[in-house]
Amino acid sequence: MNLKQRQANRPPVALLLTGGGARAAYQVGVLKALALSMPRTAPIPVKIINGTSAGAINSAALACYASCMHLAVRKIEWVWKSFHSHMVYRSDFIGAFGHLLGNITRSFQSSHLNHPPASLLDNLPLRSLLDDVLDLSRIDRNIHKNYLDAISVTVSSYSTGRSVAYFQAKNAKPWQRAKRQGVSGKISLDVLMASSAIPMVFPSVRVKHHYYGDGSIHQLSPLSPSIHLGAEKIFVIGVEQPKISSPLGYEPHFPGMSAIAGHLLDSVFSDTLQSDLERLERVNRTIGLLPTQAKSKHKELKPIKTLVINPTDNFRDIAEQYYDDMPMAIKLLLRSIGVKRHSSSSLTSYLLFEKNYTQHLIDIGYRDGMARLDEIRHFLELDD
Repeated sequence: MNLKQRQANRPPVALLLTGGGARAAYQVGVLKALALSMPRTAPIPVKIINGTSAGAINSAALACYASCMHLAVRKIEWVWKSFHSHMVYRSDFIGAFGHLLGNITRSFQSSHLNHPPASLLDNLPLRSLLDDVLDLSRIDRNIHKNYLDAISVTVSSYSTGRSVAYFQAKNAKPWQRAKRQGVSGKISLDVLMASSAIPMVFPSVRVKHHYYGDGSIHQLSPLSPSIHLGAEKIFVIGVEQPKISSPLGYEPHFPGMSAIAGHLLDSVFSDTLQSDLERLERVNRTIGLLPTQAKSKHKELKPIKTLVINPTDNFRDIAEQYYDDMPMAIKLLLRSIGVKRHSSSSLTSYLLFEKNYTQHLIDIGYRDGMARLDEIRHFLELDD
């Protein structure tokens, strides 16, 4: 059986890249470990890509270069290894504090005026960066040439409270479920900016007639877009941190504003995924108990296999090491809400878009990917 036949016989596999701001550099390291184990001209080993928040940007980059896994990973890694905060948000004193002053000034103006969305930081530089490095028209060509079946990017609607998956696919129909839906359309710069708009930190983005924010906010079922787009196996690269248990009898200080903000982001970016994985496992067990006759009658009922890779190191501790790399204006801004070098908040680990930090996360991702490379290749059926 030749390579093309083997690929045709493989079940549809989806890659799911979750959100997490600067933490998404970790995903690049895992993908790099996989890419280096493949032939140099091999296409990406998945047919469906789903992304949320910063993971959506990585997903779009992969989809743009789906014809060559090595090239795709090199392009993404080059950006993450060269990062500085000013490439993502205004980090100079005038840009950072001027943006805040503008928010305060507009709050005294009439509510009937159409004000720009308020936020802690101005991420207009990110739009310029994505416009320079991503040729989104390539996605259509890669779908047409069968390198890719579908890509979806999840956003959260501030207007309706729904989780909306914008998808670009060869053969897929829109879907509608409680609190979530799939909408067919081209992945645009606006959609990517909306999906990565961390709540309160970056401004919401208007797409057509609705304002959207980070895709993780209302995402009750992160695995849903992959399943609706036809996946039978889902490879998840997350950014959930390893659990650290407190010593017995330890009484922590009361949580400040910065700690609460960090906890909220941790919950937004990881808790729903774990719940959805547990729910999927229960569904798989239930399907396994069905008699053969019922399974053949309802072919839409099929077990979905998953493989999840999460960091083995705590990014909050690593962010402390690179705290001084952060621009002074941003450090002062964060200090005003209680974020310091050794504070208990994980907020810094999401906003530290500096190359020393992101390179460290790439290295951790590469190490974790290499440690589980045989497992990953077996799951993706690359062993042959």
